[in-house]
Amino acid sequence: MKANRFPAIAACLLCVLPAAAGSLKVDKAKSRIQVDAKATGHAFTGTLSDYDIDVDGDESSLTPSAVKLDWEFSKLKTGEKKRDQEMIKWLGGGGPVGSFKFDKSWDAKGTKYAQGTLSIHGVSKTISFPYTATKDGDWVTIDGTATMNYEDFKLPIISTMLVMKVDPQLAIRFHLVGRVN
Repeated sequence: MKANRFPAIAACLLCVLPAAAGSLKVDKAKSRIQVDAKATGHAFTGTLSDYDIDVDGDESSLTPSAVKLDWEFSKLKTGEKKRDQEMIKWLGGGGPVGSFKFDKSWDAKGTKYAQGTLSIHGVSKTISFPYTATKDGDWVTIDGTATMNYEDFKLPIISTMLVMKVDPQLAIRFHLVGRVN
């Protein structure tokens, strides 16, 4: 009798363990990814109008196991067409792209952190940032802000007319809302 219990228990565990894993289908209409920049005398925000994102993780603990984000910089809109065109030139012209790939997460003193590789302008750098994740039914909301210095990606200081300058320190804010599959 005891020999027959182990396969039954193992089968039950195999059925239960994957149930905690899930993927998040991000609703782009409810989500946003934005970049905040400060320039001499003003500030502006660019909003990513389209992107590809895959998010997987443990839906009970809301801990990510994989996140992959890809975008085209032509989809980053600041509300000023000329500035958007200049950004593409600044990035080297053509169709510049960027990506983020999640590496790991951890909890420190009640704050969740994520770390991953951000790739821009052919340069990849590791970034870490705090985030929050909440669940309401089948819906998950993930919020966070990562900071970066564009000079770390071998991009020149943006300046015009010798007086106007864009601070190299940028804030990337994200608000992702999706349904667990």
